Amino acid sequence: MGASNEPEQDGDQTNRQFNRVILKLSGESFTHGGERGIGMKEVVHIAGQIQQAQQIGCQMGVVIGGGNILRGAQFKESNTSIHEATAHYMGMLATVINGLALQDALESLGCDTRLMSAIRMDGVCEPYIRRRAQRHLEKNRVVILAAGTGGPFVTTDTAAALRASELDVEALLKATRVDGVYSEDPEKNPHAVLYRELDYTTVLERGLRVMDSTAIAHCQEHGVPVVVFNYRKDGNILRAVKGEKVGTRIEVK
Repeated sequence: MGASNEPEQDGDQTNRQFNRVILKLSGESFTHGGERGIGMKEVVHIAGQIQQAQQIGCQMGVVIGGGNILRGAQFKESNTSIHEATAHYMGMLATVINGLALQDALESLGCDTRLMSAIRMDGVCEPYIRRRAQRHLEKNRVVILAAGTGGPFVTTDTAAALRASELDVEALLKATRVDGVYSEDPEKNPHAVLYRELDYTTVLERGLRVMDSTAIAHCQEHGVPVVVFNYRKDGNILRAVKGEKVGTRIEVK
């Protein structure tokens, strides 16, 4: 799969592997570890890394989570009158708040951006329309994709996989707080093994913690490579776009 159009803005095309990507950011990347809310220091750090990748001509779509503000799942097992579907909608709205913060951070660095939401809220962002999003990407605008798919019971990982197929990207970049995919949780087991290369089937069969199984299965079906890496290390987004050995790469073997 590949982007059908080159960016209209000049870029160092010989210095990148991917022309168009989806970057999946969790809500936790917008705040200091273990805290809630939005930390603009962290948001500006992420924005700077995205800018580096955009400057070499990579077309960037960004799917964001909202767990730093609210997780729909937090109501699932609690004694609350909030319906689970309502809680998921609340979580989707939280991603729009993150999107606004990221948009302003990117624009303060000189990036041209568009914030698009799967739930209409015309006063603050555009509705997500596939062809319009593609056109924004072709114009080398960073397209921030908020509100998941617009429906409940779908993770933002799955939303990122779906957008990757819709927008004909060449890779899905999954930014995490660890260095890639491990045999076990490296934050609990310091002896966990880091995998550099995997195939989709192995990820699913071993139940490796990358993205939810629906997202992995979708990427497998549509042949979208997934690169999992540590967003906290400066320059890793740029390295992933360039195709350098960073984190874990998941694809068909």
